[in-house]
Amino acid sequence: MQANTTRGFLWSDVETRTLLNIWGEQDIQTALDGNFRNSFVYRDVSRRLGAMGFERTPEQCRVRIKSLKRQYLLAKEGNLRNNGQYHKICKFYDTMERILSNRPVIDPQEFIECGAGGEEAGEGLEEEEEDGEDAQDGFSESTGDCPLPAETEVKVEYPTVPISVPVKVTVSNNSTSMRSQNSGQPASNLSARTPKRPRKRRANFPVEKLMEQFLEQSAQAEDNFYRVEERRLQAEDRRREMEHARELQMLQMLGQMFSSVSSAAAPSKTSPTVARAPVNSSASSSPSCPRGQSGQVKHPSPRRDCFTQQSRLSSSGPQALVFDRYYSLGSTSHRGMEDDLLSLVKNTVPPLTSKKHKGQDGRIGIIGGCQDYTGAPYFAAISALKAGADLSHVFCTKEAAPVIKSYSPELIVHPVLDSPNAVEEIEKWLPRLHSLVVGPGLGREGLLLKTVKEVIEKSKTRDIPIVIDADGLWLVTQQPSVIQGYHKGILTPNIMEFTRLYQALNREPMDSSDHQHSVMQLSVAMGNLTVVLKGEQDVITDGSKVFTCSLEGSGRRCGGQGDLLSGSMGVFAHWAHSASAAGVIRSVNPSVVAAYGACSLTRQCNSQAFQRHGRSTTTSDMIQEIGSAFKKLFES
Repeated sequence: MQANTTRGFLWSDVETRTLLNIWGEQDIQTALDGNFRNSFVYRDVSRRLGAMGFERTPEQCRVRIKSLKRQYLLAKEGNLRNNGQYHKICKFYDTMERILSNRPVIDPQEFIECGAGGEEAGEGLEEEEEDGEDAQDGFSESTGDCPLPAETEVKVEYPTVPISVPVKVTVSNNSTSMRSQNSGQPASNLSARTPKRPRKRRANFPVEKLMEQFLEQSAQAEDNFYRVEERRLQAEDRRREMEHARELQMLQMLGQMFSSVSSAAAPSKTSPTVARAPVNSSASSSPSCPRGQSGQVKHPSPRRDCFTQQSRLSSSGPQALVFDRYYSLGSTSHRGMEDDLLSLVKNTVPPLTSKKHKGQDGRIGIIGGCQDYTGAPYFAAISALKAGADLSHVFCTKEAAPVIKSYSPELIVHPVLDSPNAVEEIEKWLPRLHSLVVGPGLGREGLLLKTVKEVIEKSKTRDIPIVIDADGLWLVTQQPSVIQGYHKGILTPNIMEFTRLYQALNREPMDSSDHQHSVMQLSVAMGNLTVVLKGEQDVITDGSKVFTCSLEGSGRRCGGQGDLLSGSMGVFAHWAHSASAAGVIRSVNPSVVAAYGACSLTRQCNSQAFQRHGRSTTTSDMIQEIGSAFKKLFES
């Protein structure tokens, strides 16, 4: 077997113990103590180790012994300082203690500071040679030549040669002491030696200190990252504001240009009068078409044309449809409208203060929930609470009540909707409610629809805002007069529900190419009721102005999103009408402001939930995002 002469070759525990047993024999220790040249000693150690079945070179034996001595001295020094706990780091501490206890005393600190510095990975073997040992060592690692034959035995009769050992000077706080390892060392040599620079000791460096430094550096790096990110976002906001200002300036210039063109091409006195609104910064933020002197009302379509139509109730003169071109810069004007509406919504949100009492920020009533549909009223009620209402009441059937109660203890559930005196039971709660949401999970049973119709009539007399959704819209399709003309009423149909309503009221097919004009026609037919058409872009109108909520949502359309919208809209309706009564909102219908706020919140929740869950997004996931979405939209 060819011996491996590589320094740092791994030693097993059996090999190490065999080496220590050989190295600890009396004749070996005596030869090491009495001779400066000791290469022949380690050749004999290697030969004996080979006789035991372990092929090692003399150099490997010497390096291994040297590493074990260093580990032993480190452990021994640690024992002196820490009550004997450091001997665990040296596996062969007891064996080394038994061998070295009979040898002359060696200062561990001197061995550590003056000895080798680097160590082989995994074994702790030193890279440097002992002082004065390898300089006079006759062993050649490259050729393996030895001055003595390999089979030469170690004899005890070797003459002793005095060894020069440096003096260790230890400086304490109060005194300076000097120890000499060899009493025969001349005093002249002591002053002539230059003290070696002490090496950095890393073996006993506390791990807690390292961890503390690491945590401090990590926290500092994280703070620096957040500061840089905040500056980047601020710069991005400033850039967007500058771009928006430039777009508004261009819009004003175009408005002035088109105004001059329209005034130059004014029609003769005999032609019909057309009221043309110049497009400027205010027009871009409010796409409404004002009433002209001739009584014509312009119904705007922000993307294409603004329709001007004479009143159909007038008995004199034929009906005429006059088109007025509405010029804009596409998304710029819509962005301005949305920003203005978003600011109005923020103004309606009541501040959080400890001076308020329970129920002051909203007590919302949800009418719906039957045996087949229990999730919809829960989604609407819990969304109202998450949006900021203090209390949510659910008026449902007896079969649905236990299920809805099991969903959440925060809801107040009244199982009275199918009772014989349901109207009286609900009516006594109306003075305590700030707004009413009708339809989630209601079903189409005739008895329930009759009860709901009477409850709506009672609520109208108390001037309570009413949001009608889902099966409540089925009731409005059958009997439009139940909510027609009520200025605090809001309808929230999807495209299917909107189609049924439109055809029931106008008795003609809906023009699917222009939803904005169709929504306005339906609102006018319902007595300027606020209508929200849910879709890719939510279209909101009160019959005089058309707004679109184009906040980015997602492609996920799971059941229950409309219930989240109606529940939060009930809360915004209470806040908006309260702000209007206090004079905060004057230029826009409060119901339109409430509808825009609820649509924005629902879309933001959908976007955030989709970013987290992707295709598996559900309404429950969206509800969990209401708090952060509300803060981002209305409290930032």
